[in-house]
Amino acid sequence: MNLKLHKPLCIFDLETTGVNVAKDRIVEISILKVYPDESRESRTWLVNPEMYIPKESTAVHGITDEKVKDSPKFKEIAPKIIDMISGTDLGGFNSNRFDVPLLAEELLRAGIDFDLSKFKLVDAQTIFHKMEPRNLTAAYQFYCRKTLENAHSAEADVLATFEVLDAQVGHYPDLPNEIAGLSEFSFHNRFADLAGFIAFDEDEKEIFSFGKYKGQRVKDVFQKDLGYYGWIQNADFPLYTKKILTGIQLRSKF
Repeated sequence: MNLKLHKPLCIFDLETTGVNVAKDRIVEISILKVYPDESRESRTWLVNPEMYIPKESTAVHGITDEKVKDSPKFKEIAPKIIDMISGTDLGGFNSNRFDVPLLAEELLRAGIDFDLSKFKLVDAQTIFHKMEPRNLTAAYQFYCRKTLENAHSAEADVLATFEVLDAQVGHYPDLPNEIAGLSEFSFHNRFADLAGFIAFDEDEKEIFSFGKYKGQRVKDVFQKDLGYYGWIQNADFPLYTKKILTGIQLRSKF
């Protein structure tokens, strides 16, 4: 194994009802946990999303309402997921932009106070796009010299993503082989909330990346216009974005 792990790494993949982080739900989650001694364990769950699965989404991953009608709801498996990923780093393919934010939404919705600051995040897609712009199927062919069968099956995708990530480390001599370095490399831009609504300025202070206060420090905005905080909390923003903003709002009082 080319990766040098100091603690377990959980590669995970989601199949969902759609691509809206704030509104859509998980219908399948697969986690591959790789330990520093190279041993592995994996779990895959089908999930009842408690909503209709659009046919456009079914066309991508093959999961229908009928297939998940008797599956557990996310809140039922959330403790098992937390138990599996606690004390690990997280990785995936396009995970920083989609899978991690959506998983955070589902966990918060299930009443679990999920804190992303405790995890190093590694996105094999970002590394791939920086090195060899393609998709997962092409990455698997390029780095592993294999054809990806059953693409968009969560289990097949997580296994392929781990092999791609491990092969990337072996392929590029100047690419870090430890998670901290890979996590730093995985970000195009760093955001406090991952969904991209809260960025950082040159002094590492949170700033808005949208709206009428774009580019202004969140703390300063809340001190002069607390109504803006209230508007965001009642609007259709991701729960994790609201959680981060609540933390900043509480800090702004001092």
